[in-house]
This record gives sequence, C-alpha cells and structure tokens, in this order.
Amino acid sequence: MPIARTHRRALAAVALALLAACGDRPAAQDPKATAKPALTVTTTQPLQASLPQVLAANGNLAAWQEASVGTETAGLRVAEVRVNVGDFVRKGQVLATFASETLRAEVAQARASLAEAEAAAADAAGNAQRARSLSATGALSASQINQYLTAEKTAQARVQAAQALAQAQQVRLGQTTVEAPDDGIISARMATVGAVVGNGAELFRIIRKGRLEWRAEVTSTELGRLTPGTTAIITAASGARLEGRVRTIGPTVDPQNRLALVYVDVKPLPGPAAGSARAGMFARGEFNLGAVPALTVPQASVVVRDGFSYVFRLNPDNRVSQVKVQVGRIAGDRLEIVSGLGADARIVATGAGFLNDGDLVRVADNTAVAGAGAASSPKK
Repeated sequence: MPIARTHRRALAAVALALLAACGDRPAAQDPKATAKPALTVTTTQPLQASLPQVLAANGNLAAWQEASVGTETAGLRVAEVRVNVGDFVRKGQVLATFASETLRAEVAQARASLAEAEAAAADAAGNAQRARSLSATGALSASQINQYLTAEKTAQARVQAAQALAQAQQVRLGQTTVEAPDDGIISARMATVGAVVGNGAELFRIIRKGRLEWRAEVTSTELGRLTPGTTAIITAASGARLEGRVRTIGPTVDPQNRLALVYVDVKPLPGPAAGSARAGMFARGEFNLGAVPALTVPQASVVVRDGFSYVFRLNPDNRVSQVKVQVGRIAGDRLEIVSGLGADARIVATGAGFLNDGDLVRVADNTAVAGAGAASSPKK
C-alpha cells in the first residue's frame, strides 16, 4: 500500500509538470488573422460612357476629275509650251501655241474670196433691181427678168458660203492657242516644242479644281453602315491628314475580293504635311459612325496575361479575385469592357499588375493616391 500510494503521487507530479509546461507556450493563431496585405491599391467602378464608333478602311487618293486637253487642228507645229507639270492654271489660260503662219494666209485668202463674192452680189443685185423696174414696160422678156433675179440669189448664196469659209479659217486660227478648260493642276504634259501633232492628240491632263478624292475599299458586309454624307478622317502615306465626306457609294462589288469603292471628297487639315497629299497615294482612314454607350474602365486596371485580359475584383474581405474580361475600343485612358464584368463591380484601379488571384490588399484613399500620381510599391 505505501508503494502504490507513492506511485500515484509521482504520476500526479508528472502530470502537473506537463500542464505547467503546456501553459507556458503561446496559443496557436489563425494564419488568416495574421496575414499581411500584399499591396496598397486604389479601387474604382466601371463607368458608362459614349464611345465613338468607327469603320476603318484602306484605299487610294485619286483626282476628283481629270480633263484631257488636246488639239483640234491637224498638221500644226508646236511653237511654245508655257506650263509644266504641277503648275496651277486658271480657266482660259494659254497652255501652248502652234505656228500660225499658214493659217493666217488661209484666213487672208478667205477674206479676199468673201470680198469678191460681196462685189459680185452687189452687181447682181443692181441688175435685178433694173430688171424689176423694166418689167412693166415690156422691154425685157419674163425669161430675162428671171435670169437677173436668179443671178442675184446665186450671188447672195456665194457671199454666205464665203462668209462661212472665212469664219472656219478664223476658228482654225484661234485653235493655234491651247487654253485651259477649267481651273486646276497640270498632272501630265505630252506637248513638246517642235512636234507636229495630229488631230485630237492629247497635250495635257489637268486635275480639275485641284480636288482629290479618297477611293476607300469597303467590304460588302460593312457597306450598309455607310451613307452619303458620312464623315471620315484620312491619313495619307506622306503623313498628311485630310477631312472627308462620302459623296457616293459604288454601285457594284468586285466579285473577286468582295470589295466596293466608296468615293470620299477630301480637303486637307492644318498641319506640317497638309499639302503633301498626291493623287495615286495610298491612304488609310476611319469613317465616323456616331457614338454608342459602353462600359469602360481605366486602362491601368486591365492586366494582360497569357494573351487574355483580366481585372481584379475586390471582395468584402479585402481579397481580390482575378476576373477574365473581353475588351473592345480605347477612348483616351479608358478601355471598353465588352463582357465578363458587371457595372456594379469594384475593381483595383492601380497596382493590378502586381497582384495574383486571392491576394489580400489594403485599400488606400483614392483621392490621396490619385494626387500622388503613382501606385504603391509591393511590400517587402
């Protein structure tokens, strides 16, 4: 009995010692309760905004209209060429002249023939008048009187023929000077001093009024979105920017590439390269189709990983969830969200690039952080 009592007392002493040792250790803590925020961030919510809707297209700049200037008289020698390619000319301005000595001689001959015919007509008219005065006396027969009257009419017809010939020769003489049919820019010159040109030979080509147009190529599926009067902004290959307005839409679609031509009247916008646009130059542009409502977020809140776009949504426990979204157009510093995010979501605005799904964050005062102009750095 004394030995058993002594053994129980020893076990009790060991148990008390173990309890005392356990009591000296600190209690285990919840890891979530002691986690530290990974980053200090600011938050925002998506905003509804009106974004411009555009249709991009490519095409070429071309002359609005080109006038072909040629010669109407054959066999004349070019005596002088007064303009060069690129010159701006006015309507009626002399572009070139032909040697006119031969035509001047022909004009003089025609005038002499006219004077002869007029003299013969005057003599015939006098004879006819005397015949009329003698018709009542019976001195002349009816046959003779008719001869004098016929001679008068014949002489008058010859005068008219001589007048027509003189006018024709005068017109040919006027054609020895080639004049501009309209205001414009000389785009091509084929006239050469000393060359003898044939009838109808082309001497110059003129871009009428100096006007250009943009011939945009638009797919048949997008053609219905355009109407005459739609505005556009065009950028030429030289860097020149032009403002355009749809004049007309081509009536046919190319069956090979399914593209239709849209004809856009253009005018240069102010800038260093304003006058560098040329016909035949490649140009790209955007048609303005109006504005449509869209859900937008700051560009800084969108993170691109593995080819996909993500935003970080803030949960009530200050942890973030990575949300995959589909983005659309860019408007300034904001980006359109097509799908994947609700309008009432609260997302990380700055510092999203440093976060991972499930990270704990500290939310800073948006105004203070915006005034600082930068996101906080990750804590070490």
